Amino acid sequence: MNPLQNWMMCLSFWLFCCCCMPFLLFASPLPQKETDVRTNHSCVLRTVLPSYIKNCTLTIAEQARLSDKDTDNRFIGQHLYANIKEKDHCYVMKRVTDIIMKNVLSELKSAPGQYSNVKEVANFLAERNGELHGCKPSGKNEHIERNLKQMKDKLDKLGENGKNKAVGELDLLFEYLVKACTKAPAS
Repeated sequence: MNPLQNWMMCLSFWLFCCCCMPFLLFASPLPQKETDVRTNHSCVLRTVLPSYIKNCTLTIAEQARLSDKDTDNRFIGQHLYANIKEKDHCYVMKRVTDIIMKNVLSELKSAPGQYSNVKEVANFLAERNGELHGCKPSGKNEHIERNLKQMKDKLDKLGENGKNKAVGELDLLFEYLVKACTKAPAS
């Protein structure tokens, strides 16, 4: 190639890059921002589970499981989320925590001899629930209320054994609460 042709090709390439490429870049659609499933900002826990509380919870749950002979019933699990949108999972776990606090842990706090460190765990749960006080369901909550009523009825039906089982599932309660109510790490 002669130098003049070479120079013309180079010049036309640079003109294309400088003049046309910016228009192509600005005209292309921008990638969508990833949105978190939970749009309700009051349904987000800002505090992580300290290792001391986690160890206390595991100890209490293990103590309760030793005397739990009922392997058929489960209070905490995926069945609580049946027919419920993912963005309402935190609200469900907040309500489950309310039920456990009111019907199980409030009695145990007054008789702490049965389980060591139950006051610390109950107080920590109460603080987390306070953090979620503004958490509301995103729409109609008929399914949520039905699932919670089934859980509460089962707890009442099992009586003391049900309370013991609920204590044995405290570690699951924390796990589900943290999973449902903490933001996913930004990637």
